[in-house]
Amino acid sequence: MSASAAASALLAITRVDVASYVDTLFTVYIALIIVRIVLSWVPRMPYHPVLRAVVGFVGDVTDPYLNLFRRIIPPVRIGPAALDLSPIVGIFLLVIVRSIVVALIAG
Repeated sequence: MSASAAASALLAITRVDVASYVDTLFTVYIALIIVRIVLSWVPRMPYHPVLRAVVGFVGDVTDPYLNLFRRIIPPVRIGPAALDLSPIVGIFLLVIVRSIVVALIAG
């Protein structure tokens, strides 16, 4: 690949393409948070290496972000259980930030 071909390939990427890519990244992260919510409802499953790796990955990716909100918002007690509101607040904030960032990138 020549230098001019590489330069023209880079010029083919527009602001809209970058905005679409960033929007997709936000969407994937929101989906991971939703998967984290669903996994918190499922009781611990028998040990399976692949399943454990997937659950560990989802937790490792989403917990640092959600822990920011867990420090501020305590769980709501509902009888013997507690409802963690941090994923709801986290998704709400991500949706707002996504719309602002994508609009700024797209111009």
